[in-house]
Amino acid sequence: VQLVESGGGLVQPGGSLRLSCAASGRSFSTYTMGWFRQAPGKERDFVAAIMFSGGTTYYGDSVKGRFTISRDNAKNTVCLEMNSLKPEDTAVYYCAAAFGGLPLTPALYYYWGQGTQVTVSS
Repeated sequence: VQLVESGGGLVQPGGSLRLSCAASGRSFSTYTMGWFRQAPGKERDFVAAIMFSGGTTYYGDSVKGRFTISRDNAKNTVCLEMNSLKPEDTAVYYCAAAFGGLPLTPALYYYWGQGTQVTVSS
């Protein structure tokens, strides 16, 4: 599976962005998909995950109520809608695929995209 993120950019505090991740290869609908982020000098942190059916999602505490993860298995895409953005949301955002469950740790995700930069600044 190859993953390609898009949609990052510069946004003012309080603004919104929508990240997309396009997957190539077979069996996309069988993977749990996740979003992680990494700021300079920090570890890669869990943001959100969605199970293969799309019916179960989980969010990191810092983004609950502001971010929404969704997927379209027919189009092999997963999206992250980000609202009420804060400067501390600034990071490189990565899309990743896992073999099941709702893992929160990067080590349990097998496939990764190259990342897309999100900068929240006035």
